[in-house]
Amino acid sequence: MQDWKSLQEAFAAKGYVASPDLAMALHIAGSLGRPLLLEGAAGVGKTEVARTLASVLDTELIRLQCYEGLDAAQAIYEWNYQRQLLAIRASAEDGQTGRTVEQRIFSEEFLLERPLLHAIRRPRSPVLLIDEIDRADEEFEAYLLEVLADFQITVPELGTITATSRPHVILTANGTRDLSDALRRRCIYSYVEYPDRQTELEILNRRSPGIEPHLAAQIVGFVQALRKEDLEKVPGVAEMLDFAAAISGLGINDLSDDPETLQATLVTLLKTAADRAAIPAEVAARLVGKAA
Repeated sequence: MQDWKSLQEAFAAKGYVASPDLAMALHIAGSLGRPLLLEGAAGVGKTEVARTLASVLDTELIRLQCYEGLDAAQAIYEWNYQRQLLAIRASAEDGQTGRTVEQRIFSEEFLLERPLLHAIRRPRSPVLLIDEIDRADEEFEAYLLEVLADFQITVPELGTITATSRPHVILTANGTRDLSDALRRRCIYSYVEYPDRQTELEILNRRSPGIEPHLAAQIVGFVQALRKEDLEKVPGVAEMLDFAAAISGLGINDLSDDPETLQATLVTLLKTAADRAAIPAEVAARLVGKAA
């Protein structure tokens, strides 16, 4: 993989402003063939790192969304039981039984690839995003360690399937639970912070270059001030971009011009009833003043 500065520039060209620490972590993970674990609050852009990396490398993005109760059938592979039953019935009608039928129904024809198996069988290294690994059970995390260690999966009926090419693996975590030391040891690590004001302004300018500079500075300043309030769900970068698009689409040139419209556009930033109640019009106006 290219050096970290070139990687940082490539990310910027795709609209993602990566910090030097993140760009270095991506470079080292790629060079060593190690998974990259990204931790940070929801909305800071961890998932977008994987999407951007896939775009920079011009390769496929394969995503495994983790959740409580996730098991191998959803993550790795399972058999197409309905087709197997139909094949057994058809074979019985043709007078076929025993070993021949068993070998047929437990063949590639009836195997359903899930994200992990799909990722290691691609002819060209994909980006494998294991999103919100901290939402999965500890048992699944332990099983995942084996897959990431050797990049091979054993299907009892078919044998061991070894990676055609090693995927670029990115794991994300929001702090739902503590991850095991074993997982952390196997990964390159980076903590993704909310961007500072200058970085977030650069992100906005790259994603929405048509927004007038004064308004762009107001938008970023307002969102950064809003994040300091006591909120249940702090707005992330994606919400900031939605807010900017809404403001721009409504033809607003200054956030202080129309407090009523500003209050209405907070639907893009505040995602719970409690947070909406916590930021009435007068509080929003005060935050606009801080954003100046």
